Amino acid sequence: MQFIDEREERIIRESVTIFMRYGIKSINMDDLATRLGMSKKTLYRYVSDKNDLVARVFAFQMSEEDCQLRSISEKHPNAIDESFEIMHMVMSMIKDLHPSVLFDLQKYHPELMREMECKRNSVVLETLKKNLQKGIAGGYYRADLNIDFISSLYVSAVEGIFHKLSFDQTGLSFQDLYLELFRYHIRGIASERGLAYLVEKVNKERQAKSPQ
Repeated sequence: MQFIDEREERIIRESVTIFMRYGIKSINMDDLATRLGMSKKTLYRYVSDKNDLVARVFAFQMSEEDCQLRSISEKHPNAIDESFEIMHMVMSMIKDLHPSVLFDLQKYHPELMREMECKRNSVVLETLKKNLQKGIAGGYYRADLNIDFISSLYVSAVEGIFHKLSFDQTGLSFQDLYLELFRYHIRGIASERGLAYLVEKVNKERQAKSPQ
């Protein structure tokens, strides 16, 4: 995303943090101006209204996520390593996500929500298909996988988690649900070689987190 100047970039970047932490509806333009340390008049030099700001904030966030996914994919020749780093990226993103953010988007910005979901699902689908192809080629995923079906299934499951369609009674957080889905997904597609590597990688991560 191209910015007019450093102040515009700061407004968008800091507004991402504010909305993610406090939700969208609960924050008005006066609150934003105060938290950004500027007058509302200055804020309105860069955005026409709150709807405009929300749209630009989430367009920026999606652009950032897309760049991160591409960077991770290019960095890892091993599909399981790539999957793990993407998992950690998503876990980090949703760690401080205010529960009302998605509800606010659905209720007060439904067109933006639909557009975001369409774009995000497209990016995730593309990333996942490439990861599956990489994993099969490297021998870490089963050779008989139906790439189109598995990709579509996983995207639908992730979307369901973020909407919490069937999980409202679990008491689990977004992070817990996503982690369970990730484990289920990787174990379902891994070959024998992949499972051995997966166990080794999980054990190393646990050891790294354990107090010395």
